[in-house]
Amino acid sequence: MPKRHARAACTALAAAGLLLAGTGGAIADSAPAAPSAAATLRTADAPPELLAAMQRDLGLTPTQAKARLAHEAEAGAAAARLRDRLGTAFAGAWVDGADAGTLTVATTRAADTAAIRAGGARAKLVGRTLADLDAARAALDRAAGPATPVRYVDPRSNTLVVEEAEAGAAAALLAATGTDPAGVTVVRTAGAPRPLYDLRGGDAYYMNGSGRCSVGFPVTKGSVNGFATAGHCGRAGTGTSGFNQVAQGSFQASVFPGNDMAWVAANTQWTATPYVKGSGGANVQVTGSVLQPVGASVCRSGSTTGWHCGTIQQHDTSVTYPEGTISGVTRTTVCAEPGDSGGSYISGSQAQGVTSGGSGNCSGGGTTFFQPLNPILSAYGLTLKVGGSDPGPGPGPGDPEPGGTWKAGTVYAAGATVTYGGSAYRCLQGHQAQTGWEPPNVPALWQRV
Repeated sequence: MPKRHARAACTALAAAGLLLAGTGGAIADSAPAAPSAAATLRTADAPPELLAAMQRDLGLTPTQAKARLAHEAEAGAAAARLRDRLGTAFAGAWVDGADAGTLTVATTRAADTAAIRAGGARAKLVGRTLADLDAARAALDRAAGPATPVRYVDPRSNTLVVEEAEAGAAAALLAATGTDPAGVTVVRTAGAPRPLYDLRGGDAYYMNGSGRCSVGFPVTKGSVNGFATAGHCGRAGTGTSGFNQVAQGSFQASVFPGNDMAWVAANTQWTATPYVKGSGGANVQVTGSVLQPVGASVCRSGSTTGWHCGTIQQHDTSVTYPEGTISGVTRTTVCAEPGDSGGSYISGSQAQGVTSGGSGNCSGGGTTFFQPLNPILSAYGLTLKVGGSDPGPGPGPGDPEPGGTWKAGTVYAAGATVTYGGSAYRCLQGHQAQTGWEPPNVPALWQRV
């Protein structure tokens, strides 16, 4: 079984019919090679500041960090294709190894293991589907309190994990909800998560001249410039000033608890840029919003602790803060401290989300949670500001429009279907569409059906 997911991409090309004909080396049908997932996400363009932070926090050399980003991109695409194929039997996927060179996909159906291996992954047969574990977590969410502050599905152990701040709290929660303890792992936690109110994500901003949070990701809405950030930082109508204390704008919408999302519209003195503030103040460029898989590396920018990296532990985690429960956040090993809230999480050049809260600190280590960015973009009709070279060719001047329902700027979730150029496609990885990422151009993101 191949270990490197770049090889899986080659296998996918062969399966698509892009084979060398005879001994002459001609490509059958003269079809152009489809870009790999790593090429689509431009992992080779990762900035030196991000690679240096990965070296410091993950113990990697720059070469290993680049390899890891490429492997993670290929693993995300392979896992998405296999999830689509396995359907209800899918039980999760994750990457392992210092360079993320091993992808494992879990299933409850023994007949799926051959297909998983053919897709470039290790197969693991388990007893519970991801959907079943998610349903059990949702039941716990409705009854959880501060004594059981964090719940999430751990695909590696195929269990639902409940963190308890008080002895016996998890057992009481399971009993109250009728949840079978056989599928639950209880973990004792010393520090309960709390919103990290004084955060910075790239640059600081101030709410009504007092509290401070951080810009998550610059966005536009029509001709208006602004940024996405955490909902607990302010309510609709809350005024903001920038890092330089110059009047900046105001919150247009905010949700917290439930979710932890908001966006701020800036005045004409401020312009959105495609950057996150990295180590030493250097710009880290954002080129898209493809959410990366469990086990992938992720880095965070914050005004208190600066630039730190770790890995994604679980998606779709539920957390109960003193203010209430939020769902759908991602759990990470990245450290944070008060003053880091609202800030940016980025994997390679792909925007992941904004800092919500956490526990621990950057001296002894900690756990943080981010609100994924794509739901914020979708909820408020925002367009992520992206930069870099043109990701790919759209229709050329004078070319006929291909037609279809696909549209740049739309946020597509995994499983969504569109038409483009007379063909139907299914979304494999959630992302905001952009020119150059038309479905035929990016097989890492879309599969023809």
